[in-house]
Amino acid sequence: QVQLVESGGGLVQAGGSLRLSCAASGRTFNIYAIGWFRQVPGKEREFVAVVRSSGGSTSYADSVKGRFTISRDNTKNTVYLQMNSLKPEDTAVYYCAADRAIGTMSRNKDAYDYWGQGTQVTVSS
Repeated sequence: QVQLVESGGGLVQAGGSLRLSCAASGRTFNIYAIGWFRQVPGKEREFVAVVRSSGGSTSYADSVKGRFTISRDNTKNTVYLQMNSLKPEDTAVYYCAADRAIGTMSRNKDAYDYWGQGTQVTVSS
């Protein structure tokens, strides 16, 4: 069992930056791939980024590539999402999620087993 808690959301102007954190409980955190997803009302939850359990591999949605960076510190049981050059269309609730399957790095939200409660990111124009 893993419990995830996101933090770091807030209101920022377009062009600004935020860093989201996803803190996890559980001693097996370092075996899970961790993904970030986002959702706006009335739309499907969409993939943003994922990092492999070791932290050695990452993958990004095209819409955030070059602007967002996912990283993890397994000694702190924490995954980060550094968001730069934010745009109004990045406004959403951001969720982190853990995938129990070994060695995966899925973009599919249905592959994930544990979810945090979400943190709101609002980018003003």
